Amino acid sequence: MARKKNRIWAEDELIKTFRLIRVGENFDLLESWLNANTVLDENEQVVLEKLRKLALKKADFWNEETLKMKFIAQILSFFVQFDDENDRYESFYNKEIAATVEGIYLQTETDFMLAKGIGDIAETPYFHFQEYKRSKKSPPEPMAQLLEAFLIAQEVNKNGKPMYGAVIVGRNWQFVVMEGKKYGISSTFDATNKSDLLQIIAILRKFKEILETHLLN
Repeated sequence: MARKKNRIWAEDELIKTFRLIRVGENFDLLESWLNANTVLDENEQVVLEKLRKLALKKADFWNEETLKMKFIAQILSFFVQFDDENDRYESFYNKEIAATVEGIYLQTETDFMLAKGIGDIAETPYFHFQEYKRSKKSPPEPMAQLLEAFLIAQEVNKNGKPMYGAVIVGRNWQFVVMEGKKYGISSTFDATNKSDLLQIIAILRKFKEILETHLLN
């Protein structure tokens, strides 16, 4: 069977085609997620400052894989630990996902995804990261990739639950929530700023709580 051609989408094209509604930060689900706080122990504070200084010095020059391995992976593994002892969800990297949404075939690769799964098979996606080292308008746009992943996940999951994710461009992080056709995008957090980096960790830790208390049921 011939492989279906994968279209590269822009965010505004997805908005028009799928009648999406972008609401910025004025979105209850996003506001409650961003309203997170956490406390780091002494060892965590040392690691946080080490990573912050590394990003301050080099993040603007890293390519995608270096950004992932030297910074994002360290944040996820050391501060958040997205691992479930009961195997209710798994971490997937560079995972291709696809679905036909409203008669249109969508396919994208998600850089990091949390999903219910068996082995290397992702069944119910919950969270997506898209990272990119250049500008947000460089094709493929990371925000468009994230929204495409959300639309695919909605079609696969068929449970009406909101989708959560983040877009990372070098030092800059934005968090995104989509429910139905509506999606909200946070303001930018600078990972080289100490208070912003602490808030990034707090938001990621809060998502783990949201996942385990609301999305898995």
